[in-house]
Amino acid sequence: MRGGFRRLFILSRIGWLCPFEALTMWRAGRTFGIYPLGLCTIPEVVPMRDMGGFRRLERRKPWEQERKNYGGFYKEIKLRFSLVVKQSDLLLNADDLDTMWVCLRENCVIDDSSGAEKMNYEDFCHIASVCADQIGPKCKRFFCPSNFMKFEKDEAGRIAILPFYLYVMRTVSLTQARIDMSELDEDADGFLQPHEMEAYIRGLIPNLAQLRDMPAAFLQMYCRIAAHKFFFFCDPYRRGKLCIKKVLLSNCLAELMELHQDMNGTLSKQELRDYADGTLTDIFIERVFDEHIRRGKSGGGNAREMDFESFLDFVLALENKDTPEGLTYLFHCLDLNGRGFLTTADIHTLFRDVHHKWIEGGNYDLCIEDVRDEIWDMVKPCDPLKISLADLLSCKQGGTVASMLIDVRGFWAHDNRENLLQEEEEAEEE
Repeated sequence: MRGGFRRLFILSRIGWLCPFEALTMWRAGRTFGIYPLGLCTIPEVVPMRDMGGFRRLERRKPWEQERKNYGGFYKEIKLRFSLVVKQSDLLLNADDLDTMWVCLRENCVIDDSSGAEKMNYEDFCHIASVCADQIGPKCKRFFCPSNFMKFEKDEAGRIAILPFYLYVMRTVSLTQARIDMSELDEDADGFLQPHEMEAYIRGLIPNLAQLRDMPAAFLQMYCRIAAHKFFFFCDPYRRGKLCIKKVLLSNCLAELMELHQDMNGTLSKQELRDYADGTLTDIFIERVFDEHIRRGKSGGGNAREMDFESFLDFVLALENKDTPEGLTYLFHCLDLNGRGFLTTADIHTLFRDVHHKWIEGGNYDLCIEDVRDEIWDMVKPCDPLKISLADLLSCKQGGTVASMLIDVRGFWAHDNRENLLQEEEEAEEE
């Protein structure tokens, strides 16, 4: 590869290529193992014909055709760059979004029954003209009739202004993310390599209040952890590259942008309740903070909020409930009185919150005592009156029991285990 770069450098020095062309071609060579211009390829020596026992050799001169091919390659790069610049120029900035929100609120009507701020199609068109006067033509694309039809309407044909504004904000955010990722896509193939994804996350940090004050020594590790999460969910075939479109549509990007609400670098109990779509019970969240959250120093700090390291421990425990480490973490939360074992009263108290969420979800009613007895049958504790951590580890179903007691989704999976198993078997047969 050094030879390829040396040839490109020489060609740029003698005027055959500009430095940008040389650098672009060298990157293409690093990525694809080839150089798109024939002048940079060592001419091949090919046999032509025999002449009296001597083989006549002729040098192949491919540069005319390959230069033509490179011309298309170079034009495509320039076209992509011009499209990115055009999209960036049409993007609404923070001031534009604030102006739009003011226009929406000043020209909407209040619903008498719900108090929600709404607008009908006439209001929608009027707001479009007001925004065009104050912001410019770049906001017109959000006020097309098809966008109005996307939102739920009441009996009077009105839509709420808040969902519409959130739609605009999300569209702008995703477009900006697409532009930023495209700029980092060195080979312009629509995919990001691990180092490119880390660079994208690193570029976001100065604009995220909750991460801005992160210690510099931890920044690189944070970027690696965050990038790894994207690859875990968006690269299921482990190809080592991320499709930009798939990243934009994934929940990982939304979590990266929206997990923190108060922007103070830590997570409150309410923010943690939103984790896993709010399926975790309130008593479990309380116990997590009681057992695993470091208290701040007197006189300062957040005494009852979760920092980044504690959040990683929390996620790892939930995702690895069947391991001794994960189950130990969860058992300390389940042990309501810190006695080292669970009684029937503890199980009843823990499952009561799960039962409440279960009924709220529209499921059939069930008896808490029946579930408690089922757990006892699953664990088969040494002492028939209490369940210890050792019992949960030895029964090989400790992770399932923990899920049943802390997460309504975990209990649903256990209750529907036979149907889920049948679906898996049918999928394997297909």
